[in-house]
This record gives sequence, C-alpha cells and structure tokens, in this order.
Amino acid sequence: MTFAVIKTGGKQYKVAANDVIKIEKLDAEAGDIVTFDEVLMVGDTIGAPLVEGALVAAELVETRKQKTVIIFKKRRRHNSRRRNGHRQLLSTVRITEILTGGAKPTIKAAAKAETTEAVTEKAPAKKATKKTEADAAAEAPAKKPAAKKAAATEDNAAEKPAKKAPAKKADKADKE
Repeated sequence: MTFAVIKTGGKQYKVAANDVIKIEKLDAEAGDIVTFDEVLMVGDTIGAPLVEGALVAAELVETRKQKTVIIFKKRRRHNSRRRNGHRQLLSTVRITEILTGGAKPTIKAAAKAETTEAVTEKAPAKKATKKTEADAAAEAPAKKPAAKKAAATEDNAAEKPAKKAPAKKADKADKE
C-alpha cells in the first residue's frame, strides 16, 4: 500500500488511497475532484523539496465548521478576563489516487456530477398557462368582509356591569 505526504493549508498530511481527512477549507463544491500538487514524499521517494511529477487526487466530500474552540485569557490579580470562541472551516476530502510520473487523475466523481447536471437540464420544463380573469376568480376563495371592532366593543360594554367610581374624600367625611 503506497502512501504520500502532502502539504496543504500550511500543514502536512500522510495519506493513502481511500483515506478520509479533514483539512483547511478549500474553494470547491462538494463532489468536485481536487488535486494536491505539493507532494513531499511518495512511498520511499523523498522530494527535494517536492517529488517531481507526483500528484494526489481527492474528492471533496463536504465543507463545514468544526466544534467551537474556547479561547480564555486571564491576567492574575488585575480582574481582567476575556473569553472568546472560534469555529474553523474545514473541508472533508476522500483521497482517490496517488499518481506519479506526471499521470493525470481519472475523473470518476466529476463525470458523475456532469451526468446529473445534464439530466436535470434535459428535463422538460413545465409550461406556464395563461389564466383568464374568470378562472382566477373561480380559484380564489371568496373573502368575507372584516367585522367592525367598534361595534363589538360596544356590545361587550353593554353586557358587563359598569365599574363603581372610587369614593371621593368629601364622601368619606360625610359618612363618618
């Protein structure tokens, strides 16, 4: 089983065929074929600094954020604290091939994506039909006129007994 050491996103990864790795975010869509040109080592061959004609092909599975990393800084005896969070964007890739000698990658996933796009383009589009005013009126439900709120509040006021007015100070003095 051959392996390769590739460099991407400022980091180095040891990969083999059918490996699934998470790397720094790549600018590509899910299902696209991605190639890594910076191959540092293939099997026993070590590059100086890169292996000539070596290439690693991979399929981009997805791009998502990783779990939140908490950054907490504290300065002793100064009542100073700072808490922050960070979510790095990561791309998940599946290594398909490790190629040497300037070989080109076989395009399996890209061919699948092109065929699905071609099928969706060939699908017949629904024709827009013109509706007459009578058809539109028949389809639209009849709207009822809105009830007047003022009349409803008057009816409710008639049903409820009137509140007693608070007794005034003069009335209290007369009662005593």
